[in-house]
Amino acid sequence: MANAILALNAGSSSIKFGVFEIGPGEPVATVRGTVEENTDGGGRLDARDASGRRLANQVLHPASKGSDGRIPWLLEWIDGHLGSARVVAAGHRIVHGGSDFVSACLLDTPAMAALAALTPLAPLHQPRSLAPVQALKALRPDLPQYGCFDTAFHHGIAPPVSRYAIPRRYEDEGIRRYGFHGLSYEFIASQLGVISPSLPGKRTVVAHLGNGASLCAMRHGRSLDTTMGFSALEGLMMGTRCGTIDPGILLYLQQSQGLSITDLEDLLYRQSGLLGVSGLSGDVRILLASDDPRAKEAIELFVLSLTRAVAVMANTLEGLECLVFTGGIGEHSARIRALTCARLAWLGVRVDMDANEAGAKEISDPTSAVTVLVLATDEELSIARHVVQIMA
Repeated sequence: MANAILALNAGSSSIKFGVFEIGPGEPVATVRGTVEENTDGGGRLDARDASGRRLANQVLHPASKGSDGRIPWLLEWIDGHLGSARVVAAGHRIVHGGSDFVSACLLDTPAMAALAALTPLAPLHQPRSLAPVQALKALRPDLPQYGCFDTAFHHGIAPPVSRYAIPRRYEDEGIRRYGFHGLSYEFIASQLGVISPSLPGKRTVVAHLGNGASLCAMRHGRSLDTTMGFSALEGLMMGTRCGTIDPGILLYLQQSQGLSITDLEDLLYRQSGLLGVSGLSGDVRILLASDDPRAKEAIELFVLSLTRAVAVMANTLEGLECLVFTGGIGEHSARIRALTCARLAWLGVRVDMDANEAGAKEISDPTSAVTVLVLATDEELSIARHVVQIMA
């Protein structure tokens, strides 16, 4: 009987999952999918095999599993469809590891307590990361579970890049730039050497663009700078998050309009970004298809935010030799890629428009001074790799 790892990547309303058989080499994905949960407690399970053939697309009814239905639904389906494989461990994407969790680890009781204490650093994301761990432990208490941290890839970022210009005593208390999307960046870093032996040594900016978005400046597989910092709010404009903002605005809103901490949190995390500027949606696809001038203005600001940040990352790298697009927007929106590269022409970026529209892996023109790539990320495989390393 083959052994398998269950990799779980929890989001706000869905969990991406992968089942990876393990052996002497690389973990091999046999099943991938998502489990969505609706506000009424129901949801949908979608699963496909390694060839992309759909294995499940079923509605999940609220009465069947109760309010925490995603994990019970998923385990029930896996038990019925996994065949001869046996799940021997689970790995989870944990958004914030703080200063102490700098590599994957067993999620025992002390670790879970320490990670829950980091919730104020990521108030939206941390509880969602930890909830599947707790649900799975209740159902399978003897199953080992491991945490893989989005902040860990950036742990080596050093001063002055990691430092904020505030009194040093706050840095001693842990207020520093942590960075996020680390599992995605780690996977992309591993792919560069597969594509070409020369790529890892290039001064590379990776753009992970989705509802949450950030950039990473990397070289030789190491993160040297990133746009997200202490929290997942800093950096690029995102779907509903503002990105970098003048802190004086927040002081003004508190003083002049009496906004509370809760009001500010809701404003910055849920009401801003593409949604706030457009007044329509935080989804790039909807905005690109809209004739509303506010949608165009939101896209223009998104691209400006992105290209400004690329210039900052290039400054850290002391040049730009490779630009990688990944994440839902980065992988699938040819229009965003084209607009971004057009604004970066001064850095020597040239795009082959036909290759871009076709979604090719390399979309740079032969005359481009910068190699431009479009690569699919795989956070679930990164999780499985970490679990295998720990178990070994």
